[in-house]
Parts: sequence; C-alpha cells; structure tokens
Amino acid sequence: MERVYTLVLLCAVSALGIKPNDVKNVSVTDRTETELTFQWDIVEGNTNYTYELMNGSGQIIEITATDRVVTQNVSSLSPGTNYSFTLYTVSNETQSDGFNFWAVTVPSNVVNVVVVNRKETEMTLQWEKVNNHEIYTYELDYKDGEKPIPRTNLVEQKVENLTSGTEYFFTLYTVFKDVKSSGYNFSNVTVPYNVADTPIVVAFNDTDVIFKWNTSNKAYNYSLENSKTSRGYINIIFTQGNEVHISGLNPATNYSFTLYTEFFDVRSTGYNFSHTTSLSRVTEVKITRSLTQLNITWNKLNKNNIYDYILSPNNGTETSFNGSSEGNEITHMYSDLTPGTLYSFTLFTQVNGQRNGYDFKSITTINCMSFTWDVTNSSINAIVNGSTNITAKNSAGNETFPVYKNTVNLTKLYPGDSYTVSLWNYLGSEKLLQCSHNLTLVPNSVLNLSCTHFSGGYGLAVIWDLPNGVVDVVQVDVDRQSFNLSSNTSQRQEVKNLQVAQWYKVTATSFSGDMQSKTETHNCQTDPAGVIAGVLVFFLLVLIICAAVYLWFRYGSAKRNKSSKPPPVVSNVTKKNYKPIPMHKFPEHFRHMSCDENRGFSEEYEDLSSVGIEQSNAAAFLPGNNNKNRFSNVLPYDSSRVHLTVNDEDDSDYINASYMPGYGNASKQYIAAQGPLPSTVNDFWRMVWEKRSQAIVMVTNCTESGRVKCEQYWPLDYSPCLYGNLVVTVKSEDKAQSWTLREFNVKNKSSSETRTVKHFHFTAWPDHGVPFGTEELIKFRGRVRQHIENSYSAGPTVVHCSAGVGRTGTLIALDVLLQQLDREKEVAIAAFVQQMRLCRPLMVQTESQYVFLHQCIMDTLEPKVVALSEPLYENSDMIYVNAIALRKYENGSKI
Repeated sequence: MERVYTLVLLCAVSALGIKPNDVKNVSVTDRTETELTFQWDIVEGNTNYTYELMNGSGQIIEITATDRVVTQNVSSLSPGTNYSFTLYTVSNETQSDGFNFWAVTVPSNVVNVVVVNRKETEMTLQWEKVNNHEIYTYELDYKDGEKPIPRTNLVEQKVENLTSGTEYFFTLYTVFKDVKSSGYNFSNVTVPYNVADTPIVVAFNDTDVIFKWNTSNKAYNYSLENSKTSRGYINIIFTQGNEVHISGLNPATNYSFTLYTEFFDVRSTGYNFSHTTSLSRVTEVKITRSLTQLNITWNKLNKNNIYDYILSPNNGTETSFNGSSEGNEITHMYSDLTPGTLYSFTLFTQVNGQRNGYDFKSITTINCMSFTWDVTNSSINAIVNGSTNITAKNSAGNETFPVYKNTVNLTKLYPGDSYTVSLWNYLGSEKLLQCSHNLTLVPNSVLNLSCTHFSGGYGLAVIWDLPNGVVDVVQVDVDRQSFNLSSNTSQRQEVKNLQVAQWYKVTATSFSGDMQSKTETHNCQTDPAGVIAGVLVFFLLVLIICAAVYLWFRYGSAKRNKSSKPPPVVSNVTKKNYKPIPMHKFPEHFRHMSCDENRGFSEEYEDLSSVGIEQSNAAAFLPGNNNKNRFSNVLPYDSSRVHLTVNDEDDSDYINASYMPGYGNASKQYIAAQGPLPSTVNDFWRMVWEKRSQAIVMVTNCTESGRVKCEQYWPLDYSPCLYGNLVVTVKSEDKAQSWTLREFNVKNKSSSETRTVKHFHFTAWPDHGVPFGTEELIKFRGRVRQHIENSYSAGPTVVHCSAGVGRTGTLIALDVLLQQLDREKEVAIAAFVQQMRLCRPLMVQTESQYVFLHQCIMDTLEPKVVALSEPLYENSDMIYVNAIALRKYENGSKI
C-alpha cells in the first residue's frame, strides 16, 4: 500500500512540475589511485540519478535494485587528486537542485628512497616528491611508528636513536587530505661499529702475518686494506671468522692496515693499526778451512731472492751480495790469511736498509811440521799456536791434553811407540782439527849388553835384553860390521871372522821407526886360546887365495864370456861413503859419468852390486813361506822384512815385503813389496790394513809380454770383493795416458771400520827397462808425493812392481832424491841406493834404471823440450822365477 502511495505521489509531483529532493549524504566506500566508489540512500523511491564533475560532464545512473542503497564506481581518475562532485536526483526528467560533495583518490607511492648519510645510530633518508606536488605530505613507518615528514621537493628524513649494524624495515606513505598511499616498503642498515681492540698477532715471520680480533656478532664480515705496497693494495674480505693470514709481505717493512666491519654492503669507519714485519738472520754457515784460506758458504734465507747479504769481518772491508743475482747457495773466500789465527765475522741479512746480523768465528789451520817437536822416550813437547787441545793416539787409544799458554806437554808416554799427535781448537761447542802429525818416541836403550866368545876365539856372541817399550830393530856394531836385528828375533848376534885375543868395542842401539836410543857400549875380548889355530888358518887361507887367484886368471875370463849369470859374491863388502853432489855441480857430474858409453855409471853401479847380500833371510826359507816368493833370488832380509800380525794358529807373519827408508831419518816411510801371487793377495791386503797404509803405488802391469807379472788384487768392477777379513770396493777410477788413479774403500768385517786407500798405477814402464822419457814419471811421482804429504796419520806407502826391487826401487829413490834436492840443494844417488840395498836386495835392479835415476835429476834441473827418442840404457838381467809358487797358477789361472 505504501509503495502505491509513493508512486501516486510522484506522478502528482511530476504532473505539477515539482523538483525531487536531493540525496542527503554520499559516502566513499572504496578508493584507489584511479577509482572512487560512492554509496548513498535512495531518495523517495527515485532510482535515477546523475552526477557531474567540476571539469567533466554528468552521467545518468539507472538502477533497478531492490535495495535502498545505491553504489556507484567512478574510474579513469588521476592519483592523489581532489575531485568535486554534484549528485542530482532525477524524476520524470526533472532533477533536483543537486548535492555537492568532494573525494580524493589514493596518492602514488614514492618511487625510490636513498640513504644520503648513515652512521652507527642514525641514517638520513632522501626521496623525490611524488609528481613534484607540493600538496602531498609523507609518513614514515618503521618499528617505532609513524613520523611526519616536512614538505619539500627533495624530502630528507633523519632517523635517530638506531642500533649500529642493524637492518631496519621501513614503509613510506604519500598522504593527501588524510588519504595514504599503499606505502613504499624498503629496508636499510646502520653503520656497524669498528672492532673494539687492536687485532693481535697470532703468528708471523718475515713475509707472513696472522691477525685475530674479537667479534660480538657472527653476522658481520670483515675486510682488511693496505694501500701502500708496491703491489697496489692488499684487500682481503672474509665472509666469516675473525682471523686473517696475509702473505707476500716485504721483510723489515712497516705496514698500515685498516680493518673494516661489514654488514651487508655497509662498512664501518675502519679501525687503523700497523705492523712491522720481522727480519730474520742466517743461523748457520759452513766453513772450509786451510792454512791461509777460509771458504764461507751459506744458504739463501727462506729460499727468497728479496734478501741481500753483507759479510763483514771484524777488521776488514764489508762484502755485499745481491740476493736476486746469487744462487741458492752463496760462497765467499778469504785468502792470504795467517795460519792458526782466529777470525770473527758478522753475516748481515739486509732488506730496506734494515740489518740483522749473525756472528760467527773460525780459525785457519796450522802446519804441525812448522813447530819444533822435542821428543824423548816418554814425552813430547812443543810451542804451538792456534790450538786449545791436543790428542796423542797410539795403538792403545787416545789421550787428550790441554794446550796451556801455547805449550804442548805430553808426558808418561810409551817409549818407542808411534803417536798420531793432533792439535785441536775448541771454538765454542765445535771441535776443529788444526793439524795432525806422526811422531815416534825415542826407544829405551837395550839392557844388560854383554858378550861371550865362540868359534875357537874368532867370534863373539853379543847378548842383550830388550827394554820396556817399542823396539823395531836393534843395531849391533862390532869391528866396523853393522847388524840390524828385528826385535822379534832372539837377542843375540854372532860375529865371526874376528881376531883371536883381541878387544873389540861393541855398541848396541835400539830403533823405533826413525828414532834411535842412546847407544850402549861394552868392550869384549875374543878367546885368546885360539891364537895358534888362527895363525895356522891364516897360512892356509894364503895358500887357498893364491890358488884361487891362479885359477881365476887362467879360467875365469873364458868362463865369464860363456855365462850370462853374474858370479856369486862370497866376501863382505864394506859400506862406502858416497858424497852428495851439489845441485850446481850435478850437470857436470852427469856428463862425466856418461863418458865412454856410461863408464862412470857402470863402475859405480858395479860397486853397489854386493851391498847387503851377506844379511840373513832365513824366514823366507821356512816351511810354508818358500812358496810365497815370486822369485827365488828376491828374498827379504830378516832385519827389515815386514811382519804380519799372527791371530790364529794357521796365520803366518811372513810376506815378501821390506821396510824402506825415506827422506831424512824416516826408516819406515815405504814398504817395497813383490806383486801379489794368487796365494798372497789376502796377505797383501792384511799388510795394507795392519800398517795403516793409505796409498799403494803399482809400477807394473798385471801381464807383460804374455807373462803374468802380478795378480790383480782389486775388484774387476765396482762390485765389492772379500780378501780374507777385508771387503774392498772400487770407489772411483780415473785413467790417463801413462797412469790410472783409483780409490778403494776397505772395510774390516770384524770391526766394521772403513778406510780409504788411494791406488796409483803407472802403466808405461817396461820390465827390466825404463820409461820412454822422464817427464811422465816425474809428474806421477808428484801426485804420489802430494797425497803422502796431505795424509794425516798415514802408515808406510806400499810400492810394488813384479819382484819389488827394480821399478819399485827406482820410484822410491826418485821420490826421496827429489825431496833431498828440493830441501838440501844437493843429491846423493849412490848413497841412497846403497841404503836401500841394505834393506832389500837388488833395489834399482838394472844399470839402465840407475842411469835413468840420474837422467830424472838432470831433467828436473834442466827440463827437456823434446823427449828422448829411446830408453837411455837397456839391461837384460833376468830374475829367476819361483817355479814352485807359480807353476799351478800359470798353467790354469786366468789373467
């Protein structure tokens, strides 16, 4: 009924032309940046409306809704704009006066926000005004709520009271007439704090360092920078952790670092600190010492070329070394120094003008032979320099004594024993050998020297007791006759062919090496009861001599022409006194001896033919020894033969070898030996080991002219060979045109001791002859002499050929005579050959070798430009081979 009433009323109003009523209120139910949604109540049942924008045209809205509320959406609007509307009620083409209202669209958001300044507890934000409108305001919302923003074109907002190193989330609203934009969301962080304390150094060296610092936030990263290096800058960033290892730094350099705390991409202001790299020093040098030189060697520090070095002697000029131009090992030699002198040095490591020094000392060696040694039968005394301690070593062991005020005083030593005296210098904890010298003490004199007569009054038996200590030989002299007896034989010497009822002066002297005791003297009388028998014997001898002379003149000449074997010598030969020839007179002497086809040489050599042959060689004929002799007429004398040590019942002390004198008073400087037989090779090496020989000189080839001259007593290759109890290994081999030099390692299986033995092998010397020229042999002798003089604690030098007399004697004589020529400026060739023949028969076996000795001395004084065209003299003397010893070997053994 009510609806009908209303309709009737409207029809009446329309018929009368009355305006409908306006909408009483319009509300905005939704808005966006481009749309507005309005809502109002229906006015008096009217369903038609129109609205008008101030800058647009109206629109008729028709609605057939049953609801009493009208909803209208207006689109295509501009953001953030205030729109004015007039809403008309329409009825029968008549509209109301209009209801005026306004509404705004949602403003646009800010496009971008930047941080123009930030600190640990604040940051300043900046953005551009939306659409450059002055009508907008802004609201910033973060954890503490909204903050009003002043109206400027470029809007800045300082946000304070923040926490350092923290990420904040913001929403920035554009506001127009109390209408907010949807909001611009962004986040940013405050500056983190620097580390609180200076980073500590965990580890460092010259070029590396490890820093560590405290941190309270594991989310922080850290970066380290230094911009003052030659490589640009160091920039190390860590994602986690609070430790950094920096390498590649320069030693002795100060570096300034800045340590940044980083949170996201924001750094702290930076914590500044510095570190100076260290400069290490060389801590070890190697020094090779000699009399006048010190050779100093060290390795580059850390194998790095950045270091330079300065070597500074205590009193001298510094020497610089550039590390980039030197190898990994740097060497410098100081020459022309004083023997036995202590030198101090500082080796500086240098970088960037900074130094770090290593102090060290060394001392030059000394020559033991330069001191005067006072040797008695129980002590050794000397004034020395450059040493602090001395050791005296004999077969019993070592004894060490201090050197007090440069004085050596070794007491309570064993008479006649040989000692290796070594001078040492204790330099801090280092024990340095200064020199070593072999000395033999004076032996004690023989005891209880006495005589008994025998042989019907024509002989004396000299008897004595050996003293305490070492005695090698006892020399007994009776009536111009001299007898050398080994201490191992009985203490008795029988002297025959004396006169009856005569007094004789008998002397006895003990020898140890080249040292002799005080001579003991005793007067002895032969038995007077044999005078009558002596007279009868005298007449009988006269008759025999007359008969012998007659037979000699009648038959001797023809017999001598038929036989090539020299006649046996049956009489003793008195030792002649050969005078040395001064160096300046030797050329004239040589020319004189060479006249008439070397007549002078022949006569002098003939005088030496029977020297020493009367001496006993009984040991060579003992059972078991005879087959150890290569030749039947080259047998060692009992007085000078080499004795081997007897350890087992099957051992023998015999070897065909003799001690030979050297220069001066050295009575056992050499051992002249025959070339080893297959059965004596072990004995040969046993002799080398027991006598502590450090050199073997071989002047023969193993095979010559198809005949075996010497058994090869060393390994054929570099594989070790066992000789008795000794293992011999070839360590090296160096071949030249005329000789071969080898080095052997000799190891004793029982003691495991190892020694080095040099082997000098001259290969250009024919048997029974001489080399083609003198030059090569003189050079070879020089090498041997150099080794002998450089060898500490060396025993006798072993020299051998085949028989051990011809080439062996020539080489020994050449070595001694050249020493005599150098030191005394004179030479006594005949005297030394005579001395050798008293120790071993047939030394310098042929006349050609005797002449060759003179030629060597001559060529040393007047070196020749052109070598001789042929040997000086050829001697065809033969040595008779011991067939018993060699028959089995020559029939079946290989060379």
